[in-house]
Amino acid sequence: MSSTNRLQLLLKHKQQSLLKNGLKGIEKESLRLSEQGFISQTEHPPQLGSALTHPHITTDYSEALLEFITPPFAGIDKTLDFMRNIHQYVYDQLDNEYLLATSMPCGINGDLSIPIAQYGKSNIGQMKHVYRKGLWHRYGRTMQAIAGIHFNYSVPEALWPVLHQLEGAQNSLDDFKSAAYFDLIRNFQRQGWIILYLFGASPAICKSFFKSRPELMAQFKEFDHGTLYFPYATSLRMSDIGYKSNNQADLNIDYNSLSGYVDSLTHAINTPYPDYQPIGVKVHGEYQQLNTNILQIENEYYSTVRPKQIIQPCEKPTLALKRRGVHYVEIRSLDLDLFNPIGIDANRARFIEALLLSCLVHESPEINADEFSIHNTNQLTVALEGRKPDVTLIKDQQAVRLQDWANEILDNMQPICDILDANESDNYFNQTLQGQRKLIANPELTPSARILDEMQTSNQPFSCFANNISRTHAENFTAQTLNATDTEKFERMTRESLLKQAEIETNDSLDFDAFLEKYFSQQ
Repeated sequence: MSSTNRLQLLLKHKQQSLLKNGLKGIEKESLRLSEQGFISQTEHPPQLGSALTHPHITTDYSEALLEFITPPFAGIDKTLDFMRNIHQYVYDQLDNEYLLATSMPCGINGDLSIPIAQYGKSNIGQMKHVYRKGLWHRYGRTMQAIAGIHFNYSVPEALWPVLHQLEGAQNSLDDFKSAAYFDLIRNFQRQGWIILYLFGASPAICKSFFKSRPELMAQFKEFDHGTLYFPYATSLRMSDIGYKSNNQADLNIDYNSLSGYVDSLTHAINTPYPDYQPIGVKVHGEYQQLNTNILQIENEYYSTVRPKQIIQPCEKPTLALKRRGVHYVEIRSLDLDLFNPIGIDANRARFIEALLLSCLVHESPEINADEFSIHNTNQLTVALEGRKPDVTLIKDQQAVRLQDWANEILDNMQPICDILDANESDNYFNQTLQGQRKLIANPELTPSARILDEMQTSNQPFSCFANNISRTHAENFTAQTLNATDTEKFERMTRESLLKQAEIETNDSLDFDAFLEKYFSQQ
């Protein structure tokens, strides 16, 4: 990118309106709980269709961990309406079960109480199941039961050719687009900790989370007889007890270019890891994991943001990126908003959209391994003690107050919000920005502080608090039903997904060993 930033370039040529109407999609995970408040032991409800092939209702790690996926829409209200309809349809089908509204799980009766997701007898279905078995052997099942929101964002397509021309780029439009997405990603890695501060909603954990790993409890403070916490935590989900894992800490994934990213991720997928060899791959005729490498497949690498391309059937995600470039980014650091029945609201989504565009249009120098480590340290600091008075982070090799840096990030977002609000009847983006400034000035207004305060005031351990809010949301959904038109659409999708799964199973021509060999040999 040239020395002038992209925002100045767009403003100079009066092309800033091209930043509007990027596509937003949301993926949301939620645990199904039994009437008694424990993780459901029942299979994925058949009335919800096939978890393998349904476009909008699937499962994540566990048979009980539902995942809802919206299509991408330019208007965030449409995205949220679709997510609300999925919830309503699911509640119309569920029998004496409800969805847990929190990211950190409750109702765990040991590791084996979390059933691993099943996807039928097809090769691709078996592969998805074996991958999850591998995660169990590597990290335990409990950690995989944590739920989150993934925010998918695609920069407006009309922006790319204009930006390509204004910058006088010599590379192809596709290569330019991918490089620009990596500019966005690097800036998000620098600044993404602000998502944890503003929206982190997992400051406490039910003691049952550690039933299979009691030795880990000693690092926490006790909130009450059933709850562990850190007083200033924002998102324990995003700390080193959540998705992070030590074996990935030394991975040096390259975010400076698409080719560097693909090559470094491919290297991790192809590199044996001694600790995983004793698990074995195929033991007594049964697969325990896909391989003994650092990563079984790309999805095992946990990062706060991923470059994504829509994959073809049985295509490796890295190959999809290599062949067709970056199509959108997936932001993975968002906790479920337990105060919202669908886990996310429009204000939160608008803030993230404005932040991502700010990351795109501002300077984004390349990152080396030391800087990447600093960004991870900053994130961990915010996850564990982001609300601590005068907490500091590392910026440009110097300690800065979190509040000062946060206000600087929001100041950089201001012109983006002005552009997104231009010619609109409501100043939604500016209202969102002003609302978040209040949370920076007063940490007690953040969701993480509110949760601890409400638990304290009501004298409820985390599991009771989480369950009571979850049941209230469930009651609201069960008191109404989805309209007939949308119900019919979902019923049709259910039938089609079951037929599609049967078709895939019928058409498999390779045995599973040969299928895996073919899958991993893709070039």
